Amino acid sequence: MTTPLHDRVYIVTGAASGIGKATAEQLHGEGRRVVLADMDRVGAEALAAQLDDARPGSARAVDHDVTSADSWAALVERVSGFGTIYGLVNNAGITRDKSMLSMTEDQFHAVIDVHLRGSWLGCKAVIPAMRAGGGGSIVNISSSNRHGAFGQTNYSAAKAGIVGLTKAVAAEQAKHGIRCNAVAPGAVDTPMIGDVPERVRAQWLESIALGRLGKPSEIAAAIAFLLSDAASYVTAALLDVNGGEQHL
Repeated sequence: MTTPLHDRVYIVTGAASGIGKATAEQLHGEGRRVVLADMDRVGAEALAAQLDDARPGSARAVDHDVTSADSWAALVERVSGFGTIYGLVNNAGITRDKSMLSMTEDQFHAVIDVHLRGSWLGCKAVIPAMRAGGGGSIVNISSSNRHGAFGQTNYSAAKAGIVGLTKAVAAEQAKHGIRCNAVAPGAVDTPMIGDVPERVRAQWLESIALGRLGKPSEIAAAIAFLLSDAASYVTAALLDVNGGEQHL
């Protein structure tokens, strides 16, 4: 039996800022219960308090490290008392940009661990609960830079890997009523790109048909759609949300 809508809980990693924050706000605005998982405990708790004030009992914040299997197990255990896990957004991310010859192994592994390994651990942790609840929906966050971007051998590899991970999870879990899709944002105006030089931003804008950066809320809307029952026949899909970005 599928979990009733009012009992469904949606976990969003990296929920204290950027796309994660916008996604938590979008889902909450649709009447869903949300768990804000982030290493930025202060930011996550502030947002959870704001959402919970608007609708008591609808939001919780959890201090969470996506690279730790133990942290994932603890998160699932805590959420079990809040409702049934139905949705997961593997959004947490970092950058450690360097040209390949300047990049250290630690910088390479740090990005792979958060984006790719973190998404794998997240799927592995929540799927048993989703199966027990009769199904669920997972959205992993890839990127337009999965095609390969200068100074991002680590990030590009991780985001390309997420596409393969998504399709494999979708194939394995479809018979259990679990869908798995990915969203690939283009350049989005978030804190993660705060240090990007203006000349680089100008190059980005030249490659985007709509001529502007994306808004976190625009990515959140795509994520929310894939999580929803309106996307009940969508799985193993990759949705590019990039303003018509062209890749050379």
